[in-house]
Amino acid sequence: MNWTSMPRAGKGNALRPRARQVDTRGRLKLVAALLGLGCASLVARAVDLQLLHNEFYQREGNARFQRDIPIAASRGMITDRNGEPLAISSPVESIWASPRVLLQHPEQRPALARALGMTPEALDERLLPRAERDFVWLRRHMAPAEAEAITALKIPGVGSQREFRRFYPLGEPAAHVLGFTNIDDRGQEGLELAYDDWLTGKPGVKRVIRDGAGRQIASVDLIRAAEPGRPLALSIDRRLQHLAFRELRRALAENQAEAGSVVILDVATGEVLAMVNLPGYNPNAREDSAAGARRNRVVTDLFEPGSTFKSFIVAAALETGKVSPDTVIETWPGTLQVAGHTVRDVRNFGTLTTTGLLTKSSNVAAVKLALDMPAEHIHDVLRRFGFGETTGIGFPGEAAGVLPEPRSWSALSKATIAFGYGISVTPLQLAQAYAALGNGGRLVPPSFLKDPQTQGRDVIDPGIANQMMRMLETVIGPEGTARRAAISGYRVAGKSGTSRKVGSGGYDRRYVSLFAGLVPASNPRFSVVVMVDDPSSRDAAGNLVYYGGAVAAPVFGTIMEGALRLTDVAPDDVQQWYAATPRASAPSAPGALPLEAESVPGLFEATP
Repeated sequence: MNWTSMPRAGKGNALRPRARQVDTRGRLKLVAALLGLGCASLVARAVDLQLLHNEFYQREGNARFQRDIPIAASRGMITDRNGEPLAISSPVESIWASPRVLLQHPEQRPALARALGMTPEALDERLLPRAERDFVWLRRHMAPAEAEAITALKIPGVGSQREFRRFYPLGEPAAHVLGFTNIDDRGQEGLELAYDDWLTGKPGVKRVIRDGAGRQIASVDLIRAAEPGRPLALSIDRRLQHLAFRELRRALAENQAEAGSVVILDVATGEVLAMVNLPGYNPNAREDSAAGARRNRVVTDLFEPGSTFKSFIVAAALETGKVSPDTVIETWPGTLQVAGHTVRDVRNFGTLTTTGLLTKSSNVAAVKLALDMPAEHIHDVLRRFGFGETTGIGFPGEAAGVLPEPRSWSALSKATIAFGYGISVTPLQLAQAYAALGNGGRLVPPSFLKDPQTQGRDVIDPGIANQMMRMLETVIGPEGTARRAAISGYRVAGKSGTSRKVGSGGYDRRYVSLFAGLVPASNPRFSVVVMVDDPSSRDAAGNLVYYGGAVAAPVFGTIMEGALRLTDVAPDDVQQWYAATPRASAPSAPGALPLEAESVPGLFEATP
């Protein structure tokens, strides 16, 4: 044995295992493979993000930071016939919040609640049920300065947005015509509703970038510019509108009346120059107004026209050719028996002419004319004048009125229609019909638009219309029932009327006082109807004052006196103009005959 080859025993020469050789090259290959696999994964992911699904991930990323924000469009302005504003849109700011963001910052909510003018509890009630949403309104239509004070707090998830709020410069006088818009600036009533599509603008859209707190930090792109609504020029004259409102309000106060309406039409064009109602409301602060106060009574409310309807019964009689303005009608003894009922005049007028029928407003004479005509003829004439159907003015909620078919008429119903009972009309229908008399027998549909360019239609012979005008002038004359409708320097044609209101048990002791008039009578420019509902004042003798000649006629006279001056209509009664005769006043002596000398039946008194 070769002991020299053996390791020597000793202190450092203990037997140890042979060290394994490290496979460096294998490890390097493994690391390289892992790195290559990682790079391939990254490249594949990049390809997926940048090429295969680029649009999806871009959209998802943008959805977290980009928003398409609407740009509010202003509503079209409404003006009167002279270009004066009646409805305009003012810029306001509305505060919004992202509940998802805001609820993550509870320490900010008390300060926000104080700035909004609400309690923290009320704010939480608004936010908590919508915790997962990104948008909710907190307060809308604020003054820009108030909104800026809130956004200056820099509360996460809270911002402001520009909107528009409708403002009505004329306020209450034009409220019933214009109507109003809701908080989203959409028409709710009146012409705002009727022309909503025309007035509404097209909102724009802009793209913005918001940070994690919901704050807008940059504008990216204008996607679509906002288009304002189109303007609307009305036929209304705001001067006449305010004048009519003022005088109607005064008349209601003086007569202690429940309600009233006035409408003024341009005779030749049918344009509505003024239309007012009371009680009214302020469209700029309508929250506390009652629904009844927002009703446009001129087009929606029906009433029995009383003696104002006698004009069309006389026109129908003249059209038969059997009657002239001078035809004699015997009314003695002031009563007439019809189907077991008694028709009465206020007194025995004796022998009257057809003209005198209108002058004195005789029920007996009107019934005699009606009974002598076929029901079909009367109905045809009334229908031609527009009764029993809407005027076509396009106002929301317009009433058509009630005109029974002639086959249902009895002698009694024909008699009641002769003095304006048993049918129903609106003030607008009555004004349209009287305008046709003043327009040579041509009926032009009423319109709220300036220069409507409507042709109208012939409803009665021009000669008969001219006869009617001369006959109706006597109603305002010394012997007529509406002397207080006279206007110094102008010839006036018209007819007063009074009708009893229907209560739960039939006709009661409540009245509607009316006057329908045309001025100047020589070449009529204006057709006017004044209605005063339920007057309750009393004269010195304690008698209820309710006749149309005493209640409604003076309102017509005062309004038209101002309107003729404002519109520069020349006087057509120069002699009277120079004489400047004051308007007659109502008699005050006990037992004196009221100016409105027409009978207001109950409707009939049964014959014993």
